Amino acid sequence: MIDTCHLSCLLTCRITMVICRFRSLLSLSKTNSFFLSSPSTSFSIRTFSSSHIPQHLQNVGFVGLGNMGSRMAINLVKAGYKLTVYDINSDVLKKFSQMGVSTKKTPYEVSEASDVIITMLPSSAHVIDVYTGPNGLLHGGKLLRPWLFIDSSTIDPQTSTNLSATISKYTLKEKKGDQETPAKLEAPVSGSVIAAEAGTLTFMVGGSEEAFVAAKSIFFSMGKSAIYCGGAGSGSAAKICNNLAMAVSMLGVSEALALGQSLGVSATTLTKIFNCSSARCWSSDAYNPVPGVMEGVPSSRDYNGGFSSKLMVKDLNLAVESAKHAECKYPLTSQAQKIYSELCNGGHEARDFSCAFRHYYSGMDENQDH
Repeated sequence: MIDTCHLSCLLTCRITMVICRFRSLLSLSKTNSFFLSSPSTSFSIRTFSSSHIPQHLQNVGFVGLGNMGSRMAINLVKAGYKLTVYDINSDVLKKFSQMGVSTKKTPYEVSEASDVIITMLPSSAHVIDVYTGPNGLLHGGKLLRPWLFIDSSTIDPQTSTNLSATISKYTLKEKKGDQETPAKLEAPVSGSVIAAEAGTLTFMVGGSEEAFVAAKSIFFSMGKSAIYCGGAGSGSAAKICNNLAMAVSMLGVSEALALGQSLGVSATTLTKIFNCSSARCWSSDAYNPVPGVMEGVPSSRDYNGGFSSKLMVKDLNLAVESAKHAECKYPLTSQAQKIYSELCNGGHEARDFSCAFRHYYSGMDENQDH
């Protein structure tokens, strides 16, 4: 008789591998980097009419046009929002200008032209400077035009909370209904550069629930999901916890696959087993760290692109500090922090964090014939 449990596992595994291959083909069909074109190239983007967008949401300012921010901003343009942007990189501003997007010389100038502000910046220090520094978003005295500030940077919850408190002390130049003071949401994201380009990010949102509801159309112009986490600081806390779990998961999968290779079991075979059993996770079925097992992921291109080990160290540092502040145990966080710090010190800081398989565990590339 046929073992129905075994048959079900085989079918599930086959379906999983087909889905992963389909995802890979989709990702390969996309442009790898918005910044590959020369500065002289002219761009045209197909956009939708802005007639469906409420007037108080139409004028959006965007500060921080890096790998993630640039793609998020482009999706807002495609959705019909009137965008005004700023970045310290003048070449990036020139590219947006060639697309017909208004560019400014300072964050303050963006603030003066916008009703909603979105920031996507590397660290807490950058966020503080862009908001409160000279020519920052809050530079113009106690009266502000934007009624809503959305910070999608991954920073510590305390900075997010303090910034929300600071913004609440300002007054709107023009009331928005009954609202007299600007609102601020933190909305860090989960998803890679590919997800930012495809508009499939997940937003973890903290702050006023009323502001979250009002801004949903903006989130869904850049992502597939927006989850309300609670008051100020909760979105940043959720992102730190998510990336902590992601780091530990990747190290666990990498360690198991490297051990399997040493014991004579190929990474392809183990991946099939993981993906139709209790070990299945994102690190195995969507972002496999072994070169040669999956197409369209950083491991298939020498760990270039993706989420850098340097950024993972930054997020793990935030997790450690948060755990200390909350008086929680963090042995796995601490170990992951040490491993990724070692990778960065070894010259791998720019490589995707899945490079731990090769550069920490000394795992081997998979034979393409498997």
